[in-house]
Amino acid sequence: MSEILCEWLNHEVKTSQTVTPKSFAKAFSSGYLIGEVLHKFELQDDFSKFSQSSVSSAKLNNFSRLEPTLHLLGVQFDQKVASNIITEKPGAATKLLYQLYTALQKKKKSGLTGAEMQTMQPLNTMWLQNMKSEAFRDRLRNLIPRQTDFNLMRVTHKFQEKYVHMKEDVVRMQSEKLQKFQKLKEQQRCFSIEKQRLSRRRQNEIMAKIQAAIIQIPKPTSNRTLKAIEAQKMMKKKREAEDVANEIMEFEALLRKDLQAKESTHKASLDTAAQTTADLLSTYSDDDYIKKIQKRLKEDALAREQREKRRRRLLMDQLIAHEAQEEAYREEQLINRLMRQSQQERRIAVQLMHVRHEKEVLWQNRIFREKQYEERRLKDFQDALDREGALARQAKLEFEEQAIKMREVHEHLAVERAQALYQKHYLACSEILDQILDLSTKVAEYRLLTNNLIPHKIMHDWKELFFYGKPIYEQASIKGMPARPSTEQLTQMEKRDLLDNNDYEEYKV
Repeated sequence: MSEILCEWLNHEVKTSQTVTPKSFAKAFSSGYLIGEVLHKFELQDDFSKFSQSSVSSAKLNNFSRLEPTLHLLGVQFDQKVASNIITEKPGAATKLLYQLYTALQKKKKSGLTGAEMQTMQPLNTMWLQNMKSEAFRDRLRNLIPRQTDFNLMRVTHKFQEKYVHMKEDVVRMQSEKLQKFQKLKEQQRCFSIEKQRLSRRRQNEIMAKIQAAIIQIPKPTSNRTLKAIEAQKMMKKKREAEDVANEIMEFEALLRKDLQAKESTHKASLDTAAQTTADLLSTYSDDDYIKKIQKRLKEDALAREQREKRRRRLLMDQLIAHEAQEEAYREEQLINRLMRQSQQERRIAVQLMHVRHEKEVLWQNRIFREKQYEERRLKDFQDALDREGALARQAKLEFEEQAIKMREVHEHLAVERAQALYQKHYLACSEILDQILDLSTKVAEYRLLTNNLIPHKIMHDWKELFFYGKPIYEQASIKGMPARPSTEQLTQMEKRDLLDNNDYEEYKV
């Protein structure tokens, strides 16, 4: 229906402002476009007094001028409908424009103008319509908020929207913070799992190194007892004694061979010496013989010396070989001892490496725990700040709500005070008007009865009663008053006392 009305307004009526279904309620909230539509159909003669402003006084003026025309067309229009259109209630402007569209189509078919439709109405209806228009204006003025109230409502609505946006932002920030915390927790869990996996892998590698570093020392045989050790020592000594005896026997055999060779050479030398002596004795002199003997003695001494050197050299070689064997045995024992010590050292070194690795792991864990403590402290501090901010915002909102409530109470009291003041003034004016009417009717009655001649005394009494706000006409009889007189009787007694006092004052004068 909104699209049909927008097409009718934009193409057929051709209003000054283009109307769309989204801006329908806002466009007709001031009443200016409704007056323009009626002016296009020659029904709103005072359209020049309409205002396009969005203030409450302009809206009140526009809708007050629209009300008679709409009632003339038979459109249902009262202060409630006007208030709904001014406050842009959804559907209110659309419903009114649809009724106006129907009424204008009927008017177009009938062919009557606005002046003709007004002249067709009776006079009493026009007078009643004028009174209704005045009452409509008064009621609409009470319903439409003042411009300051409207601005305050607009500001309040703006801040309410801002509060809603802030609340949505806070919810979004909390959700993002929760997601970040969950993501960080997941990362920490993955990091701890990876760290455990690496520590388990390192531990396995260290255990593998320890296993590889362990040298399997063969277990001692079951015969490794004290007796077996003594028997082995005895066997060793026997082997050494046999070796020494064999070496001595070999040395003696060599000596025997040398002696035999010497004896054979001695015999041969003796035979040759005998022959040579015979020859020498025969051929040479004694000096030559002595020289040969000395020479032979020197050769024998030299050979004996050579034999002693060879014997000592052989003995030295045997002693050196024996010492080398002993040194090799000592070195073997030392190597075995050192090997056992190196195995222990390697085992201790591997254990030290493992302890150092554990110490490093503990140190890294301590650093990671300190970081977690620091992050926890920062998070607690941030949470405390967020809580304080939330409490401050909540206190601010509560203060704003309290201020709004106090403002509403103040406005309600101001409205009640204004109504009470209005009622007071209204009653005072009504009472004065009633007294004026009473005085006028009383004077008119006396003028009719006395041919426009009113005694000065009676006129003076009436004026006194009028000045003191007492009724001129007699309201109740004071003869035979009961114990509890009514209000009218009390008023009548006050009137009598007032008139008596006035007569007494005149008498004194």
